[in-house]
Amino acid sequence: MDVLNQLVASGQFRVVKEPRGFIKLLQWLFSIFAFATCGSYNGEFRLSVECVNRTESDLNIDVDFSYPFRLHQVYFDAPKCNGKGFDKVFLVGDYSSSAEFFVTIAVFSFLYSLAAIAVYLFCDTKYRENNKGPMIDCIATAVFAFMWLVSSSAWAKGLSDIKIATDPDFVVNWVPACGRDGNKCLPLHDPVMSGLNTSVVFGFLNFILWAGNIWFVFKETGWSAPFMKPAPAPQEKQPAPDGYSQSYNQGPGYAPQEPYAQQGGYQPEYSQPAEYTQPAYGQQGGYGQAAPTSFSNQM
Repeated sequence: MDVLNQLVASGQFRVVKEPRGFIKLLQWLFSIFAFATCGSYNGEFRLSVECVNRTESDLNIDVDFSYPFRLHQVYFDAPKCNGKGFDKVFLVGDYSSSAEFFVTIAVFSFLYSLAAIAVYLFCDTKYRENNKGPMIDCIATAVFAFMWLVSSSAWAKGLSDIKIATDPDFVVNWVPACGRDGNKCLPLHDPVMSGLNTSVVFGFLNFILWAGNIWFVFKETGWSAPFMKPAPAPQEKQPAPDGYSQSYNQGPGYAPQEPYAQQGGYQPEYSQPAEYTQPAYGQQGGYGQAAPTSFSNQM
């Protein structure tokens, strides 16, 4: 707990939030799923052999197989249906190479991811020293990405062959009694391959993770510097020219206008009120108008 508290206090766990650290955690986790789903597999299928003489029939023959899928070593006893006992019937094929190769890559990926996470957390300064750590990490990541692609492809092909070799409809063809007239051989139960299908999916997911992590580790090496365009230098603002602030509000030829009262034109004189003459309604000739208002300043 003391070591954990020191890591939290020093901020070393920030590496886990970075792409290279977070993806390493996913690689470590997915590699466990890959070799666990493949290496721990146990399968079983069932068939029946019904002879003309019903007393010799075997209606429930269970055949078990498991990792590493050396099927040519797996056999079961089938009745001969002629009163002479049983035949040993072997399955066909040896698919251990592709299965073991896949599991080996998964185990080494698990170990390398765990070691890389430990280096990120405890020795990040030495990791960046002389740039050797990022270079080794980048090369190893590229190699593991390629190996995941090869191993997953080989295991996918091997799995398709295992499905054929363990298909009860295919296996009954290897039972000698099934080729004689009057005998009936029937498949009863197919093996469940969902776990092996999941292992193939995790294999290709690991390839995607390792291939995607190449870029983030590659940036740590400094090899990407020649390919990166330098950012353009920020342009300095030019100082405003002299008199710009003065001419901002005053265009060329601009002169302050005189007050409206000093311009020529209409200007009433409010100091001398106009004389108002009431109209005389009694005079003939209609409505009498007052004298025009006098102004001191004429236009």
